[in-house]
Amino acid sequence: MNIQNYMQTLGQQAKAAARILSHTDTNLKNRALIAIANALQESKANLITENQKDLVAGKENGLDDAALDRLTLSPKGIQTMIDGLIQVASLPDPIGEITDLSYRPSGIQVGQMRVPLGVIGIIYESRPNVTIDAAALCLKSGNACILRGGSEAIYSNRAIAACVTQGLIEAELPATAVQIVETTDRAAVGELITMNEFVDVIVPRGGKSLIERISKEATIPVIKHLDGICHVYIDDKADFNKAIRVAVNSKTHRYGVCNAMETLLIAENIAAQILPLLAEQFYSKGVELRGCAKTCSLLKNCIRATEEDWQTEYLAPILSIKIVSGIDEALNHIHQYSSQHTESIVTEDYTLARRFLREVDSSSVMVNASTRFADGFEYGLGAEIGISTDKLHARGPVGLKGLTSLKYIVLGDGHIRA
Repeated sequence: MNIQNYMQTLGQQAKAAARILSHTDTNLKNRALIAIANALQESKANLITENQKDLVAGKENGLDDAALDRLTLSPKGIQTMIDGLIQVASLPDPIGEITDLSYRPSGIQVGQMRVPLGVIGIIYESRPNVTIDAAALCLKSGNACILRGGSEAIYSNRAIAACVTQGLIEAELPATAVQIVETTDRAAVGELITMNEFVDVIVPRGGKSLIERISKEATIPVIKHLDGICHVYIDDKADFNKAIRVAVNSKTHRYGVCNAMETLLIAENIAAQILPLLAEQFYSKGVELRGCAKTCSLLKNCIRATEEDWQTEYLAPILSIKIVSGIDEALNHIHQYSSQHTESIVTEDYTLARRFLREVDSSSVMVNASTRFADGFEYGLGAEIGISTDKLHARGPVGLKGLTSLKYIVLGDGHIRA
């Protein structure tokens, strides 16, 4: 296969499909989404069978537990994909929405209209569910997409893509509106991220090395986040029951995800009381604890944390703990070590909560809630194409509106400029 020619063909087809999607009726887009959901429902057994092929190969190739967890397609996971499609279909269509329309002194009306970005290239590892999330969001927002999943999920992605194609055809939309890169040759990525004439934006989802490579080599705008070093700060005015629930869920709900807590900060006034209770919960779930000197003095089995620990996204049952003097030290620590993904404070002090919301410069900031809520589905976006810690063009979970842009529109009635 000539990779360059192959990718150019995908780009040309996506560009043509994007032009059609940009003005496709909302009902037709929703019809396609429901048809895809039905195809997934009918193909559950086949999806699991194909996913098993990837899991067997993954184990043979030495994938770690976190990677295998991300790769797994369970019946519940498939149902979540189906639910996501239905939810996206139920969401308002942002395309064509006109806002801020106002009259100017000249008599013209000026406003803004929401429009698709065009063609979106998504490069991702392990997670087969990204295939359906990306297809759903791009389709509803009027964008064509080219999807390049990891070689470790090739069988799963092909099976899901067949369901997407079936749904598009049933809705009489171009099958090329959503295209999977069939080759596992890594040269395809290099082509995709430099096809400026066809692709409008790149969204990488995967490990830090992948995203760093894409950010460095892409000649197309990139929506991304590098790390998920998420913090929970338990204030001395926290409700202990809430604090334990939030901290334990933030860390142990799932380990290999970007919105899992990696560092726990605890106010020193309550550390001696709450830390043993937290440690009991974490140890019972097999979590290794690494702490500052004060933490280690309170917990027998705690390993002394190093400077590297505060900078590490573990994606594993390992947690760093630091005892801080209060909100100021907590904020300073977050400012220094956060990846600007998600941070949470547990407190009953409304004033401190408001201060935390204002001063923490992350894409999601929470009060008395688990960091695991930093997710497009949980935010009511139907699904997400990724998390962005950038400040331009989108930030946080990227849903429908994150895949659109605005253009100015002017309405006149024969007006001319004097």
